[in-house]
Amino acid sequence: NLRDVIEESSNKFGMKEIRIQTFGVHFGFQNRFLASDMVHATAALLESTEKEESDIAHNFIKALDSLSRGNLDRLHVGIDHAKRKLLAIQQTVASCICTNLILSQGPFLYCYLMEGTPDVKLFSKPLALTLLCKYLLKAFVHSTRNKRCKLLPLIMAAPKDVEKGTVIVAGIPPESETSDKKNFFGRAFEKAAESTSSRTLHDHFDTSIIELKTEDRSKFLDALITLLS
Repeated sequence: NLRDVIEESSNKFGMKEIRIQTFGVHFGFQNRFLASDMVHATAALLESTEKEESDIAHNFIKALDSLSRGNLDRLHVGIDHAKRKLLAIQQTVASCICTNLILSQGPFLYCYLMEGTPDVKLFSKPLALTLLCKYLLKAFVHSTRNKRCKLLPLIMAAPKDVEKGTVIVAGIPPESETSDKKNFFGRAFEKAAESTSSRTLHDHFDTSIIELKTEDRSKFLDALITLLS
């Protein structure tokens, strides 16, 4: 059956814990959703980048409405958005690794998505960029022969607002099981911005995600390298 095929394939490619434990809910006979589906769907609605859905407040209301049993159509739209986002993440991870976009900057790995990269607008949002970071680092660690890279954290940047000239930057801890999983980038970002007078916006619950002026990116990264070395 399908479960056996999935487990056999996951073992073949070294993919551990491909199945997860989660809660499920039934709405009538036709609608069955998993808790993880709800998370991905509401996050996709919240960070929708479609032109008619680019307003933050509007997206929040739509994401909130999707949690109501009376708005199953909206939930299905969110699931479709989430599927497209996960597909974009898979394709972007493959592209970054195949084109060697992940660079070792000494104390950390760094990857920058250029303007014009397919689906780059999706990754101008914090949750989407963080999810991409996690999948990219995991895939890179399993594909590289450089053992030292397996102990390094990852910083990733993507265009945020082209008209305003800003990028969004996210940092995540190393993937290695033997490394410390604490994310120290929040304070490091603050210190690097202060020491270089970089124009940044710390406007997220997760302090390891910031917005930065594009022209300040080089000096900001240089300061981070010095600070973390």
